[in-house]
Amino acid sequence: MKPSYYAIIPADVRYSDLKPNAKLLYGEITALSSKEGYCFATNRYFASLYNVTKNTISLWVSQLHKAGFISVELIKKGEQITERRIGIIKNDERAHIKNDDLSSIKINNTSNNISLRRLKFKNDISLLEYDPKFLKEFFEYWSEPNKSKSKMRYELEKTWDLEARFKRWMINVKKWSTKKTSNTFRSKMDTYSRAKEMMNQINNK
Repeated sequence: MKPSYYAIIPADVRYSDLKPNAKLLYGEITALSSKEGYCFATNRYFASLYNVTKNTISLWVSQLHKAGFISVELIKKGEQITERRIGIIKNDERAHIKNDDLSSIKINNTSNNISLRRLKFKNDISLLEYDPKFLKEFFEYWSEPNKSKSKMRYELEKTWDLEARFKRWMINVKKWSTKKTSNTFRSKMDTYSRAKEMMNQINNK
């Protein structure tokens, strides 16, 4: 049974460059956020509602977040994420950020604020629903700073698409794993062959 409440999609979201389904998800979030000011629905819930994969929902959430339409807060207990809160950012709040905080945004691009950018980068990665082990390895590799500590590895790339880069990373992980397994097996077979050859030589003496 589908929910029967009303959703709101304002003009700036409707006429944005976002994909239509991301806009629909925004409307769903507004409906769920009416009581608390935020919603804590999981990607699994939204995936079931729209009959898509959790990764697809993750992509839509990421697009809305990058566009400045929603906020995403991860509630943790120790190292474990216990809850995700998605809130609606109002139009006047976005305007305030764009007009009044330009100077702080510029400052955030300097080496003095690489820690802030690193934190944001980590938060963006955490929105991807994959094994935390691979997310951590991906983050540690691409967040490595240069010698001057002014930029992270990913910031030195000419182009950057987080979702595409991570998918490519996972493909490479599978290749590395297969190669490692193959090399280990080959090494064991070589050792076995050498041992067998030595035994034959001893028996023939």
